[in-house]
Amino acid sequence: MGAGHGHKLHFHGHSAVHRAPAHLKILALVGFMLLVVATPREWWPAFAAYAVVVLGVIATSGVPFGYVAKRMVVEVPFVVFAVLMPFVATGPRVEVLGVSVSEPGLWGAYALLAKGTIGVMSSLTLAATTEPQELLRGLERLRMPALIVQIMGFMVRYLDVVTGEMGRMLVAMRSRGCDPRSPRHWPALARSLGALFVRSYERGERVHLAMLSRGYDGRMPKVDAR
Repeated sequence: MGAGHGHKLHFHGHSAVHRAPAHLKILALVGFMLLVVATPREWWPAFAAYAVVVLGVIATSGVPFGYVAKRMVVEVPFVVFAVLMPFVATGPRVEVLGVSVSEPGLWGAYALLAKGTIGVMSSLTLAATTEPQELLRGLERLRMPALIVQIMGFMVRYLDVVTGEMGRMLVAMRSRGCDPRSPRHWPALARSLGALFVRSYERGERVHLAMLSRGYDGRMPKVDAR
């Protein structure tokens, strides 16, 4: 599993953050996120300090801030949920710009945005400064169950294959006059996604049978990619 499999998240560099052992970075991320989650939401200066720490690590690593910002789109569903919380939550109401919203909902939205944004930035920083295979080796050194590490390894290896196949299916749909973004064509999109799931499952079965035929006994051979 070469470096090309992590090109969408990993940013090639030679900084001290890039060179740090993967298992230490994983431990640092887990410890940092436990601290962030355990911090009371009223301690807003602490969240500002956490954000400064993450931004400092990004600057030290040499990863462009825009590179991380573009990939934070993964947080959009949480942002939408946080925006809706003050309107759907119960409890005492307060006026914000002439609109009555729930005070507990406001606090909940603030906590979700603050902790979620810091968590996403930290995770993307780890992914941008660590090769996927190094992450897997780090998890092995941390004694994560071998089966889980293998599943994660295959997920990384075949993610580009599945997304590439999905892209070709969308091109084929558009060439036949079907717009996947139109609600009118969502049934066709759902059928295509179902077919993609079946193909991926069958591919996994074939890969597993091929591994068994080559002597797979539940443990992957140790291969040093460096």
